[in-house]
Formats: sequence, structure tokens, C-alpha cells
Amino acid sequence: MCEAKTSHAYDFQKGLYRFFYYAGDRHEPYHVHVERDDKIAKFWMVPMRLQSSGGFNREEINRIQKIVISHQTQIMECWNEYFIG
Repeated sequence: MCEAKTSHAYDFQKGLYRFFYYAGDRHEPYHVHVERDDKIAKFWMVPMRLQSSGGFNREEINRIQKIVISHQTQIMECWNEYFIG
């Protein structure tokens, strides 16, 4: 599922949500951005926590966080593959 894009190092769709990180995120701790429409949230991976809700309501953030948790290992593996090699 690791898929590089031009400006995104990682990009996958799950339902209504797009999960990604930017190529420029290399010097930050593990995290993932989540986008739907004009909203964008950011989750730190270790420890798992919301960094910014980006306009999502609490119910939707909880739904997104469950998806992030279920894909946490894969997100971090793709991060390592892209940024570390």
C-alpha cells in the first residue's frame, strides 16, 4: 500500500478519507494527515494522538482515529520505506 506521489510521500483512500504525508515531513516525528473535502486533521503516531482536528467534529475525529490505529503499522512502515529507504 506504500505509494509515492509527486508531492505526497504516502497517499491512500479509506472511505471518504484520504490519508497522506508530505515529502517535506521527513524531519517531523511519525504522523499522518487526513483529508475530507476542505477539512484536514493531523495525527501523531507515537504516541497516537490528535495534533490538529482541522475542522472535523469529535465524532468524525473518533472515526478517523480508529482507521489510523488500524493502519498504524502500515503507515509507519511506508514512512520508513519512503524517508529512510
